[in-house]
Amino acid sequence: MGGTVMPAVKSSASVTRGALADRPSCERELVVSTAFDMGQVLDKIAIELAAAKYRAQDIFAVRLALEEAVTNGMKHGNEGDARKRVQIHYRLDRECLIASVQDEGPGFDPQDVPDPTAPENLQRPSGRGIFLMHHFMTWVRFNEKGNCVTLCKYRKAS
Repeated sequence: MGGTVMPAVKSSASVTRGALADRPSCERELVVSTAFDMGQVLDKIAIELAAAKYRAQDIFAVRLALEEAVTNGMKHGNEGDARKRVQIHYRLDRECLIASVQDEGPGFDPQDVPDPTAPENLQRPSGRGIFLMHHFMTWVRFNEKGNCVTLCKYRKAS
C-alpha cells in the first residue's frame, strides 16, 4: 500500500489569544510521500474545514490547490522519489486556512513556468497546477528557494 502518514507534529485545538480569542484554531504538520498518503491528508483537512463550517466551494478550492501543490512537490521537487517527503503545515481558524507545502527538491523559479492560458500552451498536458492554485486561493507565495509554497484561503461569508 502507500507510505505512512506521519502523526501530527504540532496539533492544538486551543484558542488563540488576543484579537482572535473568539476563534478556535488548529495547527498541524503532516508528512506525505505517496498519492495514497496525500488523499488521506486532504480528506482530513476537508473534514476539518467542514467542521469549521467552511462552504463547499471553499473546501473544494482548498483541496484542489493543496492537491496541486503536493503533487508538484512529489513529482517535480522530489522527482517521484518516495523516500523523500513533502511536508504540509497548516493553520485553520474560522477566518482562514494558511498552508505551507515543502518538498526536499532543489526548488525552482515560479516565474519560469509558462502561462498555461497563452495560445501556444493550450495544448500542453501540464503546467496548470500553479495557475489553479492562484485561481482558487486568496493568495499564493513561494519561498526564495522555490521548494515551498504557502497558500491562503479566506473563508467566504455564507
